[in-house]
Amino acid sequence: MFEEDLPETARVTRAVEAGGTEVFETVEVPAPSPGEGQLLVKTAAAGVNFIETYQRSGVYPVEYPFVPGTEGAGEVIALGEGVEGFSVGQRVATTEAATGTYASHFVVDAAKAVPVPEGVSDEQAAALPLQGVTAHYLINSTYKVSPGETVLTHAGAGGVGQVLTQLLKAKGARVITTTSTPEKAEIAQAAGADHVLDYENFAERVREITHGAGVPVVYDGVGKTTFTGSLDSLAVRGMLVLYGGASGQVPPYDLQDLNRRGGLYVTRPAVHWYLRNAEERSWRFTELFTALTEGQLNLSIGQRYRLEDAGQAHTDLENRRTTGKLLLIP
Repeated sequence: MFEEDLPETARVTRAVEAGGTEVFETVEVPAPSPGEGQLLVKTAAAGVNFIETYQRSGVYPVEYPFVPGTEGAGEVIALGEGVEGFSVGQRVATTEAATGTYASHFVVDAAKAVPVPEGVSDEQAAALPLQGVTAHYLINSTYKVSPGETVLTHAGAGGVGQVLTQLLKAKGARVITTTSTPEKAEIAQAAGADHVLDYENFAERVREITHGAGVPVVYDGVGKTTFTGSLDSLAVRGMLVLYGGASGQVPPYDLQDLNRRGGLYVTRPAVHWYLRNAEERSWRFTELFTALTEGQLNLSIGQRYRLEDAGQAHTDLENRRTTGKLLLIP
């Protein structure tokens, strides 16, 4: 292992058991060490994502005490055996492969770490990975959007929503999105959305905008409360891409209904299915970092929290009080 000034301890925020935000504690623990093929990173910033509220609360089973977080950015301070292509002092980011980024230091497999280029700040590098890669695979791989197409997205003021809109506009698409408040509508419009709707009767408005045809694709990260309306918004042979469940999980569904509605498609992707090899990872991050440095993409960092305030970050996220990306700053 190659190292430089390795710490003896690390500060982590962890859930001691399943429950509300009161189960979080911030403590000093022995610092992690990189294993073979791994990097030890000093955290500059860590991303907060909705899946971590499920892990904390027990909706998704994890082993407690549990340090959440797979997304972060920072400086490499040690290399495990066999690591090539990285050096101590280099800045890296990770999307889904790190271990416990709600911490002052984290470990990540070198094969799944991404070098952060000049011109991208540490906070941008922490804010971009999960939301950026999600938006990229949704519009380039799950359903490849073509110039001139009209698409519907939900939660246009959210972190993924804002990135989606900007990348869709760069492709030449027309974007319809939804928001819950006039303030969030202004944020979605600033991101470039062509039409911003509230959630009430949004499917009827989509039909009006598309002269009755509907849209070829809906990108839906809200889930339970928007699912039926999203189906109602689709054109014949359209695709509903259900990539999240901020309002809850969609209940069991009769697939024959897709036939009755016009031979529709429903898919439920996740980011790890779209980062399956080095080539795919490089393609997505290269395009995203290029869009960021060339000004085609602006990242909205909604709020920054201390590690000790991770519970407040979860509360704000669960109550949909946030816009843009939430970061923890050790």
